[in-house]
Amino acid sequence: MSEAIETGTPVATSGTPGEVKASYDDRLTNEDLAPLKKQTWKSYNFFAFWMSDVHSVGGYVTAGSLFALGLAAWQVLIALLVGIVIVYYLCNLVARPSQATGTPYPVISRSAFGVLGANVPAIIRGLIAVAWYGIQTYLASQSLVVVILKLWPGAAPLADDTTGFVGLSALGWIAFLGMWIVQAVVFWRGMEAIRRFIDFCGPAVYVVMFLLAGYLVIQAGWSNIDLNLSENLVSGWGVVPIMLGAIALVVSYFSGPMLNYGDFARYGRSFADVKKGNFLGLPLNFIVFSLLVVVTAAATVPVFGRLIDDPVQTVAQLDSTFAVILGALTFMIATVGINIVANFVSPAFDFSNVNPKKISWRMGGMIAAVGSVLITPWNLYSSPEVIHYTLDSLGAFIGPLYGVLIADYYLIKKRQVDVDALYTLSPTGKYHYTKGYNPVAIGSTAVGAVVAILVVLLGSSSAAAYSWFIGAIIAFALHWAISRRTVPAPAAA
Repeated sequence: MSEAIETGTPVATSGTPGEVKASYDDRLTNEDLAPLKKQTWKSYNFFAFWMSDVHSVGGYVTAGSLFALGLAAWQVLIALLVGIVIVYYLCNLVARPSQATGTPYPVISRSAFGVLGANVPAIIRGLIAVAWYGIQTYLASQSLVVVILKLWPGAAPLADDTTGFVGLSALGWIAFLGMWIVQAVVFWRGMEAIRRFIDFCGPAVYVVMFLLAGYLVIQAGWSNIDLNLSENLVSGWGVVPIMLGAIALVVSYFSGPMLNYGDFARYGRSFADVKKGNFLGLPLNFIVFSLLVVVTAAATVPVFGRLIDDPVQTVAQLDSTFAVILGALTFMIATVGINIVANFVSPAFDFSNVNPKKISWRMGGMIAAVGSVLITPWNLYSSPEVIHYTLDSLGAFIGPLYGVLIADYYLIKKRQVDVDALYTLSPTGKYHYTKGYNPVAIGSTAVGAVVAILVVLLGSSSAAAYSWFIGAIIAFALHWAISRRTVPAPAAA
C-alpha cells in the first residue's frame, strides 16, 4: 500500500538503503534513486558541505567581484550577509521534502512535474551542473598551475597562451585534465567517501585563509589598509539598486546547489539536523569568510601595490615556496570539494533519472565530467563582467524550477508526498498526470525561464541580476494559480 509522507514524520520505506521495492517500475528507479531508510548525516556534515561550497576559489572571486560594482567594503559585507540569509531560508524550504521522503531532487520533482516530466528539471539542472563543474575545475586547476610554476620555473613557456588551443595554454590543459582525473577518482569511490572528503575540505581552507590574512595584515600594517577597494565609489541613493543587485548576485551564485540541495538533505537524520547545519554553514560561516576575503583583498594593495581578488594569485606572490604550495594546494582541495558535491553529485542523479536502467549514478557523473571539458569553462569566468553575465544566465533557468517545486509541495500538495507513487508509471498513479507529464508545471517553468532570459539578453545589467527572482516568482505564481483550480486538495495525513 502506498503511504503519504508529511514533512517532519519518520521516513516510512521498507528494506535496506538502496533496495528497490518490487512494485517500483524499473524505468523509474535503480539503487541510487530509491528512497533511503537509513539517514545518517548530522548537522556537522551539512555545515561541512556549506564550508566546502563557500570556501572555494569561485566563492572568493565572486565575493571580490562585488567591489567592481562601486560598493564600499561595509556595503559589500551587508550585501553578502543579506544574500546568504535569503539562501539559508530558501535551502530550508527545498530541503524539507527530500529529507522527509529520503529521495533525491529529480525524484521529488516527479510530484510536481510528473513521473516522466521530472526529466525536464533534471536535464536542465544537470546541464547547468556541467557548466559549473567545468568552471570550478578550471579555477582549481589554476592553483595547480601556480604550484607547478613554483616548483619547476622552467615550465613557464608552457603557460603561454600560444602553446595551447581554444583559449587555454598547454600547462593550463595539463593542470585542468589533472584536476579532472583527481575529482573523478574521489567521486567514483561513492557518497561516503565524498562525505569524508568534504568534512576535511572546509576547515582546511579556513586555517590557510586566517594565516594568509594575518600574514598580509602584518606585512602591510593595519593603518595602511583601506577596506574601500572600489575605484569609483557610488554615493547617495544610487548605491541602493547596486546593493540590491549584489544581493541578487549572491543568490544566483548559490542557486545551483540550492535547487538540488535535496540530493544531500535526503541523508539527514532529521530536518532539525539539516536546519542547524545550514545555519552554521551559511549565515555564520559566510560572514566570517566574507570578512576574511575583504581584509585579505584590501591588504594586497599596500603589500603588492595592486588589488588582487583571486586567492590563488595572492599566494603566488609570496616569497616562501612552502607557503605558496601550501596555500595553492589548500584552495585547490577546497574547490575540488565543492565541485564534487555540488556539480558531480547533482548531474549523477539527474542524468541517471532520465534512464535509470542504463545510466547509473556513476555514469551520470561521468557524463557531466566529459561535458565540462567541451564547454571551455575558462571562457565563462574570465572577468567580473563575464562572471555576472554567467550567473545571471544560469539563474534564469534555475529560478523557475525552484518556484514550481516550492509552490507545488507547500501550496498544492500541502507537504504530503506519496513516495510509492513517485516510482510507478501506472495511469492511475497520483503523479502520472497526462502520460507522465504535468503540463502546468512544465508550462509555468517555460514561461518563467523565457521571461528571465529575455531580461538577461535584452535588459540592463542591473535588471539581469534579478533573473533568478524573476523566473522563480513567475513560475511560482503561474503554477499555484492554475494548479489550485485543477488539483483537488489532498486528504489530511
